[in-house]
Amino acid sequence: MAESISAKRNADTVANFLAAQRYTRDEVFSEADPVPAKAGAHGWWFREIPGGIDTSECEQRDGWTLLYVGVSPGPPRADGRPSTPQDLRKRIRYHFGAGNASADGSTLRKSLGVLLGERLGIELRRVGSGKRQTFAGGEAVLTEWMAENCAVSWVLHPEPWYLEGKLFKALHLPLNFQGNDRNTFAAELKRRRRDAAMKAGKMRVLAEWS
Repeated sequence: MAESISAKRNADTVANFLAAQRYTRDEVFSEADPVPAKAGAHGWWFREIPGGIDTSECEQRDGWTLLYVGVSPGPPRADGRPSTPQDLRKRIRYHFGAGNASADGSTLRKSLGVLLGERLGIELRRVGSGKRQTFAGGEAVLTEWMAENCAVSWVLHPEPWYLEGKLFKALHLPLNFQGNDRNTFAAELKRRRRDAAMKAGKMRVLAEWS
């Protein structure tokens, strides 16, 4: 009985996450400012599928396909030290390209840029001191693509890392390659990211891009 109740709760949790309203980049940065500065999980939906990903088992709603889930803040640090303050508004805006957003600070942006590199004419490069890798001037191109092809949804949760685990178990999320055992695309995505990083390491360092 207890197991069936738990299974129903998990199913309801996933259903509520999938039913959450989606917002485009323009809506996120509008005067309405819809994203709350609170803890929670965010889902990234795509109109155009990057890199030929097989989406046959992914959630699809109204022409949008769910490919990635993130949480903000992340789990407590193992060493007990305080984590960097983070919330849904900060993280979603960063992924969408606010301020100095780049592949160096966004796993989602890095994966998208690598998968879309040939299509968008962008590539990973070392910048500044050479320790950081971003798409340099291509970050703006990637942001424009995301504005046209991405939407984000979210649900509030005081400890969203627990919710993330439930979503990983229930959903096929090709762009989540860490801690996601259901991701059959993980090995390919890791390879492409690694190859892009190795190629960047062999090219000259570019000046910092703002």
